[in-house]
Amino acid sequence: MRTLCNSAAVRLGQAVLSLGILLAGREALANTLTQNSSWTIDRAGTTAKYRVVAYGDSIFAGYNGSLSNVDKRAATWVQGEYLSNSWNSDIEVIRRTKSGAKADDIYNNKIVNEKSHMQAANTRVVTFEMCGNDFLQARDSFADQSGTCSYGVLDTALANCTKYQELAMQFINANANAATKKKMIMNLYYPGYDADNGMSSCTEASTGQKINKQDAMFPRLARSNYRACKFAAQYGFECVDAFAEYMGADYDSNGDGKIDVDGLRYIPGETEEAYVKRITSTLRGTIRDANSHYESAGTSFDYILSDNTHPTYSGATIYVGLLGGTGSGSGAPEYSGAQIVGGKNPVWNRFGHERAGWAHALFNPLAP
Repeated sequence: MRTLCNSAAVRLGQAVLSLGILLAGREALANTLTQNSSWTIDRAGTTAKYRVVAYGDSIFAGYNGSLSNVDKRAATWVQGEYLSNSWNSDIEVIRRTKSGAKADDIYNNKIVNEKSHMQAANTRVVTFEMCGNDFLQARDSFADQSGTCSYGVLDTALANCTKYQELAMQFINANANAATKKKMIMNLYYPGYDADNGMSSCTEASTGQKINKQDAMFPRLARSNYRACKFAAQYGFECVDAFAEYMGADYDSNGDGKIDVDGLRYIPGETEEAYVKRITSTLRGTIRDANSHYESAGTSFDYILSDNTHPTYSGATIYVGLLGGTGSGSGAPEYSGAQIVGGKNPVWNRFGHERAGWAHALFNPLAP
């Protein structure tokens, strides 16, 4: 009996390990993993508690390669800490997320099916992100092609992303608690930017030559990001420009008079074609892989984990169950008001999740 139990345990361990490797190595496969969390940032001497609700995939989940634990200080938790400081209140950060999920899954099974979380009376901020897995899967499919290149998988990713970004905003507008002060969307950074700078296995139909994989992927991702911000303006959302925050340096590297991050930001009123040209051509020389986000010419920080996909983070993790599920807890803010100077904590630009949380906080309501 002991031998049977031990064998079962070994088989379970092997299954869990195999799934973990699969998700960590190529999350863009069809596997998905629910990784929800609910955490209250409990500020001493306060009684009011307001809610931030975040819907998304592994980015908002705080996925770090583990099936059982997620980053505590993921982007929207960091945003909540800034809110707690400015409002002098408790902040409940609800993350309803599914690692590995594509845009349609996030829309249908998180935003729509779990709308009750944003309908709570104390909800003040609703934010979402999606589409990363659409493009990751499309990129993998494109990279595996032989013979004549087909861009259909990349074009389908763009079309689906466009569709569900807009549907999500429409649904959130119709269903979020009326007291909600801010609604936000975060667009996509480009994980594996440097790795994609290589030749395809397939050949271009018109030339018979292999093409640069980055050249195939980048314009479509840029169009998706433009549309995210364009829809945001149309539907009363704020657009958190993760592409600019992750892929541009915090100094002026090309001498054009603009900090690189600012030069890459979405410009309200700009046409899609002008944006795509500016990002993929005019300012392409200022774009750097997020594994090396430059604070200055001589100092950089790694925004991407070793899987070359997910953001780096600071601090502890939250347990969400052996094979995913929901984790919860509460605790004091990790940075005091005295440590948040000029709206920035001491590590605001040291880690990917810290940077995304700070970028969200730029749009935080002034009062609840």
